[in-house]
Amino acid sequence: MASRIQTNAAEEDPDEEVVLEVRDANVSFDMSRGESRVLRDVDLQVRRGETIGIVGESGSGKSMLASAMLDAVVDPGQLSGEVIFHPDEGDPVDVLSLSEREQTELRWNEISFVIQAAQSAFNPTMTVGAHFEETLRAHDRDVTEGMESATELLEDLYLPADQVLRSHPHELSGGQKQRALIALSLILEPSVLVMDEPTAALDLLMQRSIISLLADLKEKYDLTLVFVTHDLPLVADIADRLAVMYAFELAEVGPTDAVVEDPAHPYTRALLKAVPNVSDEEIEVAGISGASPDPVNVPEGCSYHPRCPLADDECRRNDPDFESAGEDHEVTCFHWEDAADEIPLDTGGNDE
Repeated sequence: MASRIQTNAAEEDPDEEVVLEVRDANVSFDMSRGESRVLRDVDLQVRRGETIGIVGESGSGKSMLASAMLDAVVDPGQLSGEVIFHPDEGDPVDVLSLSEREQTELRWNEISFVIQAAQSAFNPTMTVGAHFEETLRAHDRDVTEGMESATELLEDLYLPADQVLRSHPHELSGGQKQRALIALSLILEPSVLVMDEPTAALDLLMQRSIISLLADLKEKYDLTLVFVTHDLPLVADIADRLAVMYAFELAEVGPTDAVVEDPAHPYTRALLKAVPNVSDEEIEVAGISGASPDPVNVPEGCSYHPRCPLADDECRRNDPDFESAGEDHEVTCFHWEDAADEIPLDTGGNDE
């Protein structure tokens, strides 16, 4: 593949092999009322073989980050920065400098993308099997051998392969369509699977089922998973690390256990309190006060300060850099050491 570059990723983190890097990524749209920045100065490394969850409220920029990873930001959005893919063999690839043909090759063969609305990903006039065949032919793969792999993938996802392959998308349930789309995304054996809210339209039981299936697929097919969702507890079941986004930038990144059990950023703590805890029905659910910032008018200083109980003049004036909150755990907050006392996660419950 063309557009190879040199990178020092291995030197920066010798203990972890990086498969995908995002460096200083920004996405903006020119609006009649000003520039809308929907991704701001994001740096993130995805490690080979891990599952990383990208979480945040709706409109936080997490889906835009997923699109940026594949240089798939829709027009007229402008993406700047760097996206570097590290294949199993060969030199790193500068994703943003690839031609359209090279991008298509990368997106199916190396990094595959699962969108939120499975129905929108399928041509309603074609059977599911025809989608697999078309994809295989477009990439010069052996169709007979590929369809055998399709059958295995569908069965791995607990779908009746023969029935699904001869069905049109509208003949499948929402959960069946989503699982069929996951199988289609894996047909060319990519090493990285980026998933944008893949369970958002499904009921809780199907969400949990797909999460369990993804864990199995990851092991069997040696995948790296990037899972984008607003549901932090859901992705925490399978994620090795979590990256929390607020106001189009990263607020906290760290191992899942650390982020869930001892979150450092006030927003992460508020986010955890704002969703039901299925393991403890006695913990109250508290909404996050205030509203997410307008991308045309993000507050000066720390973008979370209008909603943060810890905010002071420093937060209103200055934008915090990442600080270490523990091993492999970083946070952008001046007062993260006080967050646990000021924003306790257990807001109620039976003390007896």
